[in-house]
Amino acid sequence: MTTKTIAKYALCALALALAMFGTARAQAQTLVIGGKNFTEQLLLSDMTAQYLRAKGYDTELKNGLGTTLMRSALESGQLDIVWDYTGTALIVYNHIEDKLDADQIYQKVKELDAPRGLVWLNQSELNNTYAFAMPRELAEKYHIRSLQDLAERINEDEKEGGKPHLMGVDYEFASRPDGLGPMQQLYGFKLDRSEVKQMDPGLVYTALKNEQLFVGLTYASDGRIKGFDLQLLDDNKGYFAAYKATPVVRQEILEKNPELAAQLNALSAKIDTATMTELNKRVDIDQEPVAKVAADFLKQAGLI
Repeated sequence: MTTKTIAKYALCALALALAMFGTARAQAQTLVIGGKNFTEQLLLSDMTAQYLRAKGYDTELKNGLGTTLMRSALESGQLDIVWDYTGTALIVYNHIEDKLDADQIYQKVKELDAPRGLVWLNQSELNNTYAFAMPRELAEKYHIRSLQDLAERINEDEKEGGKPHLMGVDYEFASRPDGLGPMQQLYGFKLDRSEVKQMDPGLVYTALKNEQLFVGLTYASDGRIKGFDLQLLDDNKGYFAAYKATPVVRQEILEKNPELAAQLNALSAKIDTATMTELNKRVDIDQEPVAKVAADFLKQAGLI
């Protein structure tokens, strides 16, 4: 065998070794999982990291991020996997205020993010949308189960001479164009300015717990709903957009990890609003560590 032939084989072997190294490196790439800076997102990101580690992936967790920072990090490739909300993507990232149902919102954000190299996998049944809640005792006393029931009670009391119904909302919701004003218009009631108390979102829950408010703006899967025994009111006219929690992954990452989409979809299928409300409660009310609550969920769901 000539020196030239030996050199040729050596180059081929080197090229093959480099190709094999590149493939192995791609398969062993650490998946960077991001999360926002509130309890539900800490849980979702932590359970995803634990779940994927159990499936054999190397993972790095970067949570505690603000909404826009997490999104920017995903778009720039600093994060590989996040859980985001369909309503957030529609309204905050894409500035679309059209009234769409849950499936329409999902299809729209999926379509808009495809050219950006971001893939929305299967949406879960966790819908952390805006919601109004009442102290359960008051809701049962006045037979209020929905926003329509609330409107009828307010209107009936007004006819009988007026009775204050203190409503707690955050500062933004009180004044924004898709906030309190249009909601009252849709449901056909009107509170006096003195009846609307603008406060920090966290204080709304405390005031409801102490029955200092008749009704307050909350989030549908917040652990304090269960921990403080509050009654969520059904948005029977569909005023609030759906905020379905969904795994969002960079296309490049899915291509390098062919089983990843199915694995994350299996996780998404196990998560719903009631389940997440209980998990959030265990962290926020019962003061259990996020990692423990996430691990317990994965085991109980048969995922690890």
